[in-house]
Amino acid sequence: MKRIWLWAPLGLFAALFVIMASNLSGQGPRAPVSALVGKPVPRFSLPSISPDPAQPGLGSASFRQGTPRLLNVFASWCIPCAAEAPQLLKLARAGVAIDAIAVRDRPHDVARFLRRHGNPYQRIGSDATSQVQLALGSSGVPETYVIDGRGIIRFHHIGDIRAEDVTEILEEVRAAGR
Repeated sequence: MKRIWLWAPLGLFAALFVIMASNLSGQGPRAPVSALVGKPVPRFSLPSISPDPAQPGLGSASFRQGTPRLLNVFASWCIPCAAEAPQLLKLARAGVAIDAIAVRDRPHDVARFLRRHGNPYQRIGSDATSQVQLALGSSGVPETYVIDGRGIIRFHHIGDIRAEDVTEILEEVRAAGR
């Protein structure tokens, strides 16, 4: 009888660990859904932070031009943002238009990040105070939104985009174009 009481806490801990891990991986009961899915992207206008003077800043009007786009919220100081960079490049090579919001960042840091990891973005806006990030309901970086050609948010991916997420995101972009 005493042996059961010795192993019971370990068993309980293991069960809780499995439940938490499945929820964090998105494989649990339901991945979180943004309250803004199905709603228009909030109005904003951000100056460019791109090292390329020809690359414009970003505004909400950019998402009402008839074609679906990804909006990636990132930061040069974000390790998961660097980890997702190859997937964003893959999506761009597949023909997906990608814009970005750089959160609380500096131009020279963004330039270094893009040199190191590639630049899949057509436009990059500087959100120095996180106001647009918060208006989007984003709680951290990276986060990515699929926005249809009328400016309606159709899908929200929280966290870094991994290789196994690329197919789903491509499907969401295609669905947003219908």
